[in-house]
Amino acid sequence: MFQPEDLKVYFICGTQDIPEDRTIHEVLTEALEGGITMYQFREKGPNAKTGNAKKELAQSLKQLCEQYHVPFIVNDDVELAELIDADGIHVGQDDAKVNTFKTHFKNKIIGLSVGNETELAQSDLTDVDYIGVGPIFKTGSKDDASDPVGTEMIETLHEKTNGMPIVAIGGIALNNVEPIAQTHAQGVSVISAIAQSSNVKETVRNFLQYFK
Repeated sequence: MFQPEDLKVYFICGTQDIPEDRTIHEVLTEALEGGITMYQFREKGPNAKTGNAKKELAQSLKQLCEQYHVPFIVNDDVELAELIDADGIHVGQDDAKVNTFKTHFKNKIIGLSVGNETELAQSDLTDVDYIGVGPIFKTGSKDDASDPVGTEMIETLHEKTNGMPIVAIGGIALNNVEPIAQTHAQGVSVISAIAQSSNVKETVRNFLQYFK
């Protein structure tokens, strides 16, 4: 079952985010040892794995997360999430609508990206457990990222959703996480700051300090 504390340090990663001399299994293992609280499998881009290779990779990473009792979330791929019995799914505004798959995800975690008040107005949050708000800062991890919304958007959406759990996303690093920790966000979603770190464990622990 979802707990808002699961959002403290939410690691998002696929093979496209990993340095060339490392494997995603190595990086995820170190992140889990460091104390990440949730993991999202986001396999996207020109060289991303597809089909059976993607399924097998997702299954092995899910097994890793299970060893550390960390929820395993699939990004965007409803079919895959069902196939491997993931702990949940996260979708964006342009992905499958929650009401089209919610019946298959009873007792699972459902996350939705909401970038601003306009997107909030067109989102049905009835079956959503948390919202990902951002990009807070400029990000290089997503080619299609929209303009930064700043930490103010966290407070705006916190108010408009009557305190729905929020995880901040987009361009977040250790040198800019502090203002987010002073908002109503439960935690941060991080890609490259962890995936590209030379000391993954230490980086995760440092992020955790802000969301005790």
